[in-house]
Amino acid sequence: MKQTFSLTHPRHAPARVVEGIKFKVRKYFKRSRRKELPEDVDFWDFDCRTGQSEESAETCHEKEVIGMIDAAVAATWPEMYIEILAKSGHRIKRPVPEKPDETPPE
Repeated sequence: MKQTFSLTHPRHAPARVVEGIKFKVRKYFKRSRRKELPEDVDFWDFDCRTGQSEESAETCHEKEVIGMIDAAVAATWPEMYIEILAKSGHRIKRPVPEKPDETPPE
């Protein structure tokens, strides 16, 4: 999803416009996660960028996108660019720590 959202609308309250944008973003995340995973993939990961325009967009984590929308509203931006691209994710197994030798109590 690569889209520039207008944060103002002549007929709708600003709070409703922002709620609609957040709804679309959350819906995109949910829809993308429901897609069938390829055989060698563990989960869907996302590359996200947000900013006032496509040129000024900065990379952010998927959990920060909603907060970035709120920050844009607080900064009174007229519009906001959001880019969310799904990619394959692979889990990294953590090494199991070895237990020290246990000696029986005397």
